[in-house]
Amino acid sequence: MDRRKALQNVALLLGGSIVGGSVFTLTGCKTEKSVNKLFTQSQVDLMDEIAETILPKTKTPGAKEAKVGAFMSVMVLDCYTEKDQKVFMQGLETINKLSKEKNNADFMKATPEQRLALLISLDKEQKEYQGTKKQDDPSHYFRMMKELSLTGFFTSELGATKALRYEAVPGRFDGCAPYKIGDRAWAT
Repeated sequence: MDRRKALQNVALLLGGSIVGGSVFTLTGCKTEKSVNKLFTQSQVDLMDEIAETILPKTKTPGAKEAKVGAFMSVMVLDCYTEKDQKVFMQGLETINKLSKEKNNADFMKATPEQRLALLISLDKEQKEYQGTKKQDDPSHYFRMMKELSLTGFFTSELGATKALRYEAVPGRFDGCAPYKIGDRAWAT
């Protein structure tokens, strides 16, 4: 056998093993798409729904349109301590567990009214917890979620320009700008 023929045979063997290996993979097994090393896409979707329940779409866009879930995933991964990350992640599981107990459905499958009632009870719980917690205790998971929802929405382009009044280049500082009840707050 000459050298050229030997190289062709090796290429066929290697190519066949690469192609052949993919033919035998289990196509029925699907893994959850990871958004980052901490969150899956379904968890980001859950955070979007939690944020949307807190800041729903009205005449202005809601938190889901502002992609607050994705914002939350980045902030928790990049800015939270490991201890707070753990509290936050357990909080996502707790919300689903509580929704199953109270509504016989995951949070994602619960009605908007059921979601709102659950989050109102969690907000009351976190206020009581925050009032009695010690300095070294972590924040309540729902407080973290609520703060990130508000921050994510109002710092997004949609929140700053559609929910708040936004002037890209203010001409001057006006410390006594007129404000009428019902006007949107200023983003700038």
